[in-house]
Amino acid sequence: MSRTAPRKDDRDTELVDRLVHINRVAKVVKGGRRFGFAALVVVGDMKGRVGFGHGKAREVPEAVRKAGDEAKRRLQRVPLREGRTLHHDIAGRHGAGKVILRAAPPGTGIIAGGPLRAVFEALGMQDVVAKSVGSSNPYNMVRAVFAALDQQASPRLIAARRGKKAPELIARRQPMPGDKDVGEAAKDAPKSDAKPQAKRGAAGDKARKGKDEKSGKSGKSGKPNRGRDDKAKRADADKPPAKPLVVERKGAAKSASRSSASETAKDAGTDSDKDAGKKDESKDAKDGS
Repeated sequence: MSRTAPRKDDRDTELVDRLVHINRVAKVVKGGRRFGFAALVVVGDMKGRVGFGHGKAREVPEAVRKAGDEAKRRLQRVPLREGRTLHHDIAGRHGAGKVILRAAPPGTGIIAGGPLRAVFEALGMQDVVAKSVGSSNPYNMVRAVFAALDQQASPRLIAARRGKKAPELIARRQPMPGDKDVGEAAKDAPKSDAKPQAKRGAAGDKARKGKDEKSGKSGKSGKPNRGRDDKAKRADADKPPAKPLVVERKGAAKSASRSSASETAKDAGTDSDKDAGKKDESKDAKDGS
């Protein structure tokens, strides 16, 4: 009975490899030391699959080949958002190596350096922001990146866990500038009777004030404050009428002071004339007697 030969994976021909690091190593033996080379290689299909491998040999090409074969055996799939970036921000750690990966809008590119860039290029990621905050050892950095990518979850995976549909979750998540699937998912998602939550912070306060001014309402509840308006009217009615404010000019004040001074002088003159007339009358009366 003849058996069919196993098919070769056609996808292996589409794989690309990136040499991350190579260093010289030594093995101590009885006659001295034997030198060799160690290579770290990342392999991916640029469509969401990536893996890494490590190999040692007496020659560099042989070490790179061994590392590439190991990387192909350890390929893993990573869910991507629109095939270009991450679904959410993640952090990974391996030993002293720590990395932080953040999703980015279209046109950002791969903002990463060293071993991180090699992993993202082999993975086929187009927009991402990455930062290494721990050890600069390339082995620890690559392992930390893969530890972070293992935590990546897609809306389909979360929907399957929660027993919901993926479009419903996609419509509810915070959109990113340039997203295409958010609008389509919002159309497909079932409508809910729940009211949208009010905005918080300064933006929410401004929006509420604008709505209250248009509708003629005030307060947090949005109802007209009739009690406050009645109290204000009563307080205005109880207040005494305000006196009119009279403002006089400087010239008018001077003329008024001058006229008052002249009138007082005239009054004093008339009084003195009267006193003189009385004195003359009294003298005449004495002379007559």
